[in-house]
Amino acid sequence: MTTKDLLVALSLTALTAAPLGLVGCKGSGRSGESSFRSSTRADTRATEAAELAARLKNEGLVDQALREFERAIEINPTMTTAYMGAGDIYRERGDFEGAERHYGDAARVSPNEFDPNYWHGHALQMLNRITEAVRAYLRALAIRPDDFNANLNLATAYLQLGEDAQAVIYAERAVRINASDGPARVNLGAAYANAGRHGEAIEQYEAAAELMPLTPELLLNLAESLGKVGRHQEMAGTIREVLRQSPSAMAQERLGSALFRMREYDNAIEAFRGATRMDPNHYPAWNGIGVCLLNRYVWSDKSDLVALDEARNALRRSLQIERNQPRIAELLTRY
Repeated sequence: MTTKDLLVALSLTALTAAPLGLVGCKGSGRSGESSFRSSTRADTRATEAAELAARLKNEGLVDQALREFERAIEINPTMTTAYMGAGDIYRERGDFEGAERHYGDAARVSPNEFDPNYWHGHALQMLNRITEAVRAYLRALAIRPDDFNANLNLATAYLQLGEDAQAVIYAERAVRINASDGPARVNLGAAYANAGRHGEAIEQYEAAAELMPLTPELLLNLAESLGKVGRHQEMAGTIREVLRQSPSAMAQERLGSALFRMREYDNAIEAFRGATRMDPNHYPAWNGIGVCLLNRYVWSDKSDLVALDEARNALRRSLQIERNQPRIAELLTRY
């Protein structure tokens, strides 16, 4: 498993946008009074439309609610609650482009409010616009530094960008805010692992295991860090539990890696072969087969030419699947 395979947790906990004040126009003289009355009437109509939209949404009439929120926005383009209400509907439908557009408008209208900035970041993250999401989360945290979800999601975003030092900062903060949250512990473990701090990663994964179900992803993360600190017996035992729960080529290949490090070479090659039977395109398993067979060839004083031929075939197969493997290409050239 590479660091990009590490589990990252993204909080989807719903927050409710707080009602925000309406912006009116103000003038002077008779013309100004007329303009003010017109503006006030428009604000009243917009408020009525937004209140109707909220009632319709509570009654499950979501399409009608969305139309009313959009009508409120048309009447009063500075009505943050209408943008938020429409954004929530789009988000709950899984339409993150619509959600991003409305949350972004809300954040522009009310840049000093937490919810518009937070949910704008969330929508951007769901659209894989990670750098923009980071900026939105940072704006949200400038307003509410101790918000758990914003810290958790920002840590996740930094993990996605490969900015491990920053990920650690916000993942640690999320755990300090809510130490009993399992996904937050997993996130912190992933951040530590990416930063090469595998001993601390193990502590976080083990803490997470006490707080949440033992998912295959969590166990694979734990196994990976156990292997990095040389605890290969525990790594193998953890992966066997993954295979019991949810067999996969990745887990089978990781078991082969653990067995190889334990010098159980025959068992290792069988595990690698099992991974290729599960998924013929899982190239790390072909690498494992190749390395095991090259070892067999070398240990035979280079007399086992069948092992050498099979090793070459396995490494060629790996490179056919994934060309960008300079170490494997060099190994194939050498032998």
